[in-house]
Amino acid sequence: MSSLLSYLEESRAALDRCIAAPQLAGHVDAAIDTIVADLLAHRPLLLCGNGGSASDAMHIAGELVGRFLLERKAINCICLTSNAAVVTAWSNDYSYETVFARQVEAYGQRGGTLLGISTSGNSANVVRAFETARELGMNTIGLTGQGGGKMAALSTVLIDVPSKSTPIIQQLHITIYHYLCEQIEIRLAPAMDQLPAAKAG
Repeated sequence: MSSLLSYLEESRAALDRCIAAPQLAGHVDAAIDTIVADLLAHRPLLLCGNGGSASDAMHIAGELVGRFLLERKAINCICLTSNAAVVTAWSNDYSYETVFARQVEAYGQRGGTLLGISTSGNSANVVRAFETARELGMNTIGLTGQGGGKMAALSTVLIDVPSKSTPIIQQLHITIYHYLCEQIEIRLAPAMDQLPAAKAG
């Protein structure tokens, strides 16, 4: 039976592999550069994922539309998993496989960015969304597990964390996208009417 200590050791080992992965930091920095450039050009950041990754997509949108650490104006970010009417109507009447691609058609802009989250990199609806985004001339950022699956070939920037364990991948994703949110906020701050950081209540 697994113990908490062994699970924490496994989690720490995965973080150590991230630290040792020479390409990971460069890919994360490239993703930040891409997202910031698009946001400065007034193009929205689109996000999608399934299950826990849907929650992660909503989490990122919450941090950017709301705030992460700085008091600032809202950041233009749309989570494609959040509109229950769109998701259920399109999935019921047409196909769950195209539910994100349809919304990319609605909200995507040439030169904009779609960030898709999938632990396997093979989620059919995220893959289809990436295909549509590429057809529209958008940037695609894949946040996946090791190797990137089918999303690897469709990603402008691939952030594939060095693990094949779904829960460990999701933990690494949280760490990475918190850093993304922090850096996006810092980079955009000079272009916004920034106020001093609020004190915790």
